Amino acid sequence: MSGARERLCALAELEPGTARRVDVADRRLAVVRIDDDVYVVGDRCTHQDISLSEGEVLADERQIECWKHGSAFSLETGAPSALPATKATPVYDVEVVDGDVWVTLP
Repeated sequence: MSGARERLCALAELEPGTARRVDVADRRLAVVRIDDDVYVVGDRCTHQDISLSEGEVLADERQIECWKHGSAFSLETGAPSALPATKATPVYDVEVVDGDVWVTLP
């Protein structure tokens, strides 16, 4: 069964190397742009309820870092690469169609 597809924003609204929080239904999402690649992950650090979209985007590593305690999460798998987080954050399928960013939610 496929999930619901939701428009998040226009690609032009996302500066390269930045993250933005977008709320869709009951989910907080972090939308990250690195060059022309876009990633969508859960916006909550799994160590504490801290917004990942307020953290630093580590473009070369394809990660986002929680500003509070420094845990970094893969934008491709959601897996943490630095403590104190030990659980992955959700990763969502994303595509850019006609200049708009769309996510598929399970």
